[in-house]
Amino acid sequence: QERLVEAGGGVVEAGGSLRLSCKVSGRDIRTYALGWFRQAPGKEREFVAAINWNDERTYYTDSVKGRFTVARDDAKNTAYLQMMSLKPEDTAVYYCNLGNYGSQLLEFKTLEFWGRGTLVNVSS
Repeated sequence: QERLVEAGGGVVEAGGSLRLSCKVSGRDIRTYALGWFRQAPGKEREFVAAINWNDERTYYTDSVKGRFTVARDDAKNTAYLQMMSLKPEDTAVYYCNLGNYGSQLLEFKTLEFWGRGTLVNVSS
């Protein structure tokens, strides 16, 4: 059974918006940080954003600051990534994962096997 299921990707024009979701199974996310990562074609996977469980502090990679917002709904065991002002360089498969703290997710200290991800394709 997949424990991380990402959804919400699609094809969008530059300047558009998308909202990704990550449904977590098998763990109660209330005591875990949630993070988003992406992998563009031919590139390594990179950290995008994370949110703590205890103080809801958020972390973002520089290239998405001011455009992306990470959020969580513990009652639904789900994480979200609201993406606005999308650029062609945001094109990638987006993945989520859990960590003990957001600062650890920055270092790719993840706790679950990766899910299938959801593809975001931003056309110019």
